[in-house]
Amino acid sequence: MARAARFVVGLTGGIGSGKSTVARMFAELGADVVDADELAHRLTAPGGAAMDAIRAEFGGDFVDARGALDRARMRALAFADRDAKRRLEAILHPMVRAESERRVAASSAPYVILMIPLLVETGDPHARCDRVLVVDCPEELQVRRVVARSGFARADAEAIIASQASRAERLRHADDVIANDGSLEDLRPQVERLHRDYLARAGRG
Repeated sequence: MARAARFVVGLTGGIGSGKSTVARMFAELGADVVDADELAHRLTAPGGAAMDAIRAEFGGDFVDARGALDRARMRALAFADRDAKRRLEAILHPMVRAESERRVAASSAPYVILMIPLLVETGDPHARCDRVLVVDCPEELQVRRVVARSGFARADAEAIIASQASRAERLRHADDVIANDGSLEDLRPQVERLHRDYLARAGRG
């Protein structure tokens, strides 16, 4: 995509790294947050714009009684069948990207946090963002957080982490890093420092 006229920070990190917590802190400071996961959930909710294509591609077994995507069934299929994962992504990614671009363009905030869990996995992150911000923590901490938050078995949490870009790969693309291996009190000063930096880079400092 062409680079947005406004200043865009791509926020990424592995599952359980704390992306949503960091994004909320930036929002409290005045940034707009565009959350790709939230957009995907809207697209796959009852009546969502992606549901007809998903039903046509995968069949009614992957649609629950409310008319939404059966996430557990689709997750199991995607882990077992890489081609199925690619087919789902071929439906969802263009829709999520188009709506993300629309929301970024419509923002009147000083800068936009574009939160994309798979930012590194889906091409050059700098093609979409002015800065890439990685929320980082040790993989063992990711596993513990995912198990505690989502109720997944440890093996399932480890499988999800293994399917994503490695910690080293994300850090290789990072312009900025927030370490989230401590408390909320440790996070806030890091967010505030970067907020000031992004305001200055956006010409709003």
